[in-house]
Amino acid sequence: MAFEGLTERLQNAISGLRKKGKVTDADLRETMREIRLALLEADVNFDVVKDFIKTVRDRATGTKVLEGLNPAQQIVKIVDEELTKMMGEEAVPLNKSPKIPTIIMMSGLQGAGKTTTVGKLALKLKNEEKARPLLIAADIYRPAAIDQLQKLGSDMDIPVFSLGTDVDPREIVRQGLAQAAENHNDYVFIDTAGRLQIDEELMNELADIKDIAKPDEILLVIDAMTGQNAVQTAEGFDQRLDVTGVVLTKLDGDTRGGAALSIRAVTGKPIKFVGQGEKMTDLDVFYPDRMSSRILGMGDMLTLIEKAQRDFDEKSAEEQMQKMKENTFDFNDFLEQLSQVQNMGPMEDILKMIPGMANNPALKNVQMDPKDMDHIKAIVYSMTPEERENPDILNPSRRRRLAAGAGRPVVEVNKMIKQFNEMKKMMNGMMNGKMSPQMQGMMDMMGGAGGGMPGMPSMPGMGGGGLGSKIGGMAGNLAMKQMARKLKKAKKRRK
Repeated sequence: MAFEGLTERLQNAISGLRKKGKVTDADLRETMREIRLALLEADVNFDVVKDFIKTVRDRATGTKVLEGLNPAQQIVKIVDEELTKMMGEEAVPLNKSPKIPTIIMMSGLQGAGKTTTVGKLALKLKNEEKARPLLIAADIYRPAAIDQLQKLGSDMDIPVFSLGTDVDPREIVRQGLAQAAENHNDYVFIDTAGRLQIDEELMNELADIKDIAKPDEILLVIDAMTGQNAVQTAEGFDQRLDVTGVVLTKLDGDTRGGAALSIRAVTGKPIKFVGQGEKMTDLDVFYPDRMSSRILGMGDMLTLIEKAQRDFDEKSAEEQMQKMKENTFDFNDFLEQLSQVQNMGPMEDILKMIPGMANNPALKNVQMDPKDMDHIKAIVYSMTPEERENPDILNPSRRRRLAAGAGRPVVEVNKMIKQFNEMKKMMNGMMNGKMSPQMQGMMDMMGGAGGGMPGMPSMPGMGGGGLGSKIGGMAGNLAMKQMARKLKKAKKRRK
């Protein structure tokens, strides 16, 4: 996650306030100083930081906040609101043409991930809107750029228009648009050339392509790891092209994240999407309020639920939840859950979306070794069909055989089976309405009935290493499905 360092610094700055029953002007000044340093270290633009600190301090100063109830909470709320405002307040959708095709011109420096982003966004529209996009390969300079786009198109079953590297990009765009009109494609993505740095020749070519295509959207793809250079790049492209939105890539690889906090404030251009991961499905709509919550360590339940809805097979999840309710969930279902969990991404990223888990000391002790998943599978694959369907027969001698078959210690086999049984018990209670007050509060909140942020239930194995965290995470993922269903029903009732 891009903001681990910033999140930790902000949490430390705010934690001092939370311990105080009364907050003085001196406390506020010290907290603002720490927040200022945290933002500057995260590579946020200096002028943006200065304006942010002044606004927060002005809003937090005075008897209404400092002498009111829970002054620390009120200050955190102000910081959250101002962070959200700095990043744009709300998600901004793609500009769409009233008639097909909607033309999207992609721009950016070489190495920012522009071609990959073209594929990710086209796939997202294809999956979510049943769209029929066409990709135009207009980058004739970078070695293998056309081959890369064609490979992506082939893998996703999305057509790519190309005339090779010997035809002028302007002509490629003209003929590509003609083909899109003929085939009634509803989206056209133009993958333009990049450079290692902005130059006049590149900008003239992009300006010509803009005049030819008259795009509805000009998206600038920026590598979040470039820090302040990202802001300068955005300003340079915007001056010549008047970009309509930004896509931040490699947000998962940067511990500073200052680009996300600076670009909107400096350029006025909205961040529309963020790329976090290598899979073609790893592209998300940018929600400033959710990002602010994650930066402040308050979690991001809505994104987590959306991930569960997107990555979990609905029919399979329903069947597994029914088995949980009937207490017939077995190790065959467990294996299926493992693959579902793997689809959602790294477990540590999932856990950090749960309120209170970012920078949680217990989470820091969890070892997220990717091999843990393979070890769990090896143990289950060592079981006979009867043992998978009836875990109760796993006596000590059978467990020793499983350990030998999987090449794992007996104690690890025992721990995995114990945590599996705890997960079954926990989920069975949830499915039958016997939930902890904390989980019931979370369910009510997601259904629109609750107010503040309740605590989360303890998940089996949360503090016991990577093996336990993954098993506990599976219970949590099924819980996400439960909450997603409750949220969906609540929305229907409100309509």
